Amino acid sequence: MARRALLGAAALAAAASLVMNPTNAQASPPGDKDVTAVLFEWDFASVARECATALGPAGYGYVQVSPPAEHIQGGQWWTSYQPVSYKIAGRLGDRNAFRSMVDTCHGAGVKVVVDTVINHMSAGSGTGTGGSSYTKYDYPGLYSRPDFDDCTAEITDYRDRWNVQHCELVGLADLDTGEEYVRGAIAGYMNDLLSLGVDGFRIDAAKHMPAGDLADIKSRLTRPAAYWKQEVIFGAGEAVQPTEYTGNGDVQEFRYAYDLKRVLTSEKLAYLRNYGEGWGYMSGSVAAVFVDNHDTERNGSTLSYKNGADYTLANVFMLAWPYGAPDVHSGYEWSDADAGPPNGGRVNACWQDRWKCQHAWPEIRSMVGFRNATRGQAVTDWWDNGNNAIAFGRGNRGFVALNHETGPLTRTYQTSLPAGTYCDVQGGGTVAVDGAGRFTATLGANTALALHTGRSSC
Repeated sequence: MARRALLGAAALAAAASLVMNPTNAQASPPGDKDVTAVLFEWDFASVARECATALGPAGYGYVQVSPPAEHIQGGQWWTSYQPVSYKIAGRLGDRNAFRSMVDTCHGAGVKVVVDTVINHMSAGSGTGTGGSSYTKYDYPGLYSRPDFDDCTAEITDYRDRWNVQHCELVGLADLDTGEEYVRGAIAGYMNDLLSLGVDGFRIDAAKHMPAGDLADIKSRLTRPAAYWKQEVIFGAGEAVQPTEYTGNGDVQEFRYAYDLKRVLTSEKLAYLRNYGEGWGYMSGSVAAVFVDNHDTERNGSTLSYKNGADYTLANVFMLAWPYGAPDVHSGYEWSDADAGPPNGGRVNACWQDRWKCQHAWPEIRSMVGFRNATRGQAVTDWWDNGNNAIAFGRGNRGFVALNHETGPLTRTYQTSLPAGTYCDVQGGGTVAVDGAGRFTATLGANTALALHTGRSSC
């Protein structure tokens, strides 16, 4: 997770953050549904309701929730990323609310991933959201000064592995994950979450912990094969690289999101023909991908809801394209990049109180079903106009076309779909595919069309 330093009475805050045991690695979320809705800073009661009413019916396989551990007080979003104990007592809900959320989501067929902060504790001193008193390097009943790395300076040189993995991320107390007691305490926290039914973890700031340390921690879990998605931001020439962590499970491929922004805003969709490994990325079998996350939408390195059609089309492409396991970020409107969630995380309804609910945008939600229906199918029938209009199939199960040109486009498409009538899950209405797999359609500027064998009527 990314972190920025802010000096305050209770904290030196967080802003840009950056998780090996091959026998235990579970690459890509297990099951037939690999799309995760990341409900950033939603409280647990709201997540539970959304699982039952929206995520399950739409076909999302997973929901990712924000860090549940007790943390420093304050209204900013990044307070959730400065834990002061491992009690489930953050602003998003208590232990009972968390347990109820997991149970409700499971009942809706949605598994639960927890954003897990284990690289560091807080900065500053005070009383946490659950009533625990703390000072930096002293968290009574959990950690004391010997449990932290000796380097108390901030990280300054990403070409120096020791500096990256032993010094402090913007002043946050850096845990010594090479220490036996610390590994056991972290595993204890994660095992507690597993006991409540959690299905997997996003490991925050994984880059700042040696992959071997994380492998040891994972080996201590009651379910060592639980899904892991690790945050390791790629940096050219840096000492620590994402591929070091693939033995533990999936690793977030930040280049995927960075390059999608460039393609959508200043290049050509035609360039996406070999997107993924063909662009030098990690193997898709171990890559977790996204259009944006809570950090990148704030630092401008990727597209965000503020980019309108570019953002929507990027999500449509991600869900249609068979590379990696996709996250759909779902957050809230902000003008102050530090602003915390509306209503303290309570979502009364989508598209109210500044909640953006990207996971429920019709263009995005409909592609979750497309992805599920086309799972395991290779790309076929690629077409592009050499510029900003592309189309491709997913074997004989699906076909998608995107028009990022400035005007409408009419053409006849060749597919591998069986003859029949299909629902265009993007624009509504039906499309007739003839016996040769062809259909003719007009796409408006900055729109898409998507057909799949799971939907014949709209």
